[in-house]
Amino acid sequence: MIDSALIILVIISFVWLIPILVIASSRKTSGSEKLAWILAVIFISWFAWIFYLLLAPIKKSK
Repeated sequence: MIDSALIILVIISFVWLIPILVIASSRKTSGSEKLAWILAVIFISWFAWIFYLLLAPIKKSK
């Protein structure tokens, strides 16, 4: 019983971390904009990750 609960917890944690890992390893954004997207994912949830995929980067690089 404990083993299955631990496995489920690990799977849920990994699924929750996927957007954060994708944003952290992405080259679409950098610096404070990347940090803002990661914080948005942490506090707003997966909707922020969907917006990241659609809108990032906010400012075009020169």
